[in-house]
Amino acid sequence: MPDAVPGAVADEVPRTAAAALRWATSRLGAAGVPSPRVDAEALLAHALGVDRAEARRLAVLDRALPDGAGDRFAADVARRAAREPLQHLTGVAPFRHLELAVGPGVFVPRPETEQVAQVAIDEAARVVARKGTAVVVDLCTGSGAIALAVATEVPGARVHAVELDAAAHGWASRNVAAATGDRPDAVVHLLRGDARTALRELDGTVDVVVSNPPYVPPGAVPRDPEVADHDPAVALYGLGDDGLEVPRGVTAAAARLLRPGGLYVMEHAEVQAAAARAMVAGTTVGTTVGTAGFGPVSTRDDLTGRPRMVVARRSDRAPERPSPHPDVRPAAGRTVTD
Repeated sequence: MPDAVPGAVADEVPRTAAAALRWATSRLGAAGVPSPRVDAEALLAHALGVDRAEARRLAVLDRALPDGAGDRFAADVARRAAREPLQHLTGVAPFRHLELAVGPGVFVPRPETEQVAQVAIDEAARVVARKGTAVVVDLCTGSGAIALAVATEVPGARVHAVELDAAAHGWASRNVAAATGDRPDAVVHLLRGDARTALRELDGTVDVVVSNPPYVPPGAVPRDPEVADHDPAVALYGLGDDGLEVPRGVTAAAARLLRPGGLYVMEHAEVQAAAARAMVAGTTVGTTVGTAGFGPVSTRDDLTGRPRMVVARRSDRAPERPSPHPDVRPAAGRTVTD
């Protein structure tokens, strides 16, 4: 048995597809992996160089594994049992219709963020239908997930994506090249820069600003080892006592970039819903005609029904000071507004 498979012995290494899935599912379940069968299938497909449907077919037929595949599979299962992210092992993460390259140094996109992207996509599509084109900015783009979702799903959208961290920018650059190489209609201008100050040449002209910035408060260490031990801290922690210091800078940038009536959507933690609404409602920006900010601010749910994003439109005038209100979870499909 290779040294790369700690805790196993030679006769434990599975040699048929069905045995491989049974063995891996049991081991991953014992290690506390939340979706052991799904992860086992993904790792077997990766070891065999096929998709998951083919891996399941081979398991039903109980086909023998090719030489070396069992050892590769067992090594990856051992790493996954140690709670290394599945996406780091396979090298890819699904996001909507995309398959993104990910690995150490970049935040792994989550299904919850797909609804944030949906809000931006819907608004960009409305603007394109009305004007023929839309300008969209994704601040703190990470792997490029949201930017690429908008660009590939909304013909006519011109997307600008900003990322400061060098490692994350490298992953985003790789994903943009892969996703847009055969899609000349999918436009993403990727910039390495500070989200708070980038793209000043677009001030007052952007139709949609979307962001999934760092927002975890400093004392709130994520429970899942895959996140706490492997996602980069720079992509997790939003700084400040409430974790909203980075989001404040991003929100100020959004107010600067958006045209009057432009839409802002930002992901946040469930417990930050009221604070995020107050933050956005209180944000202003100086303009050539005075001071402007955001109009009515709402909280929207993610796909699991949790309040996970703040949405607001840029107005022509400074907002009134927001009044305090409790952070009440909205019912499914409803919004909470100031």
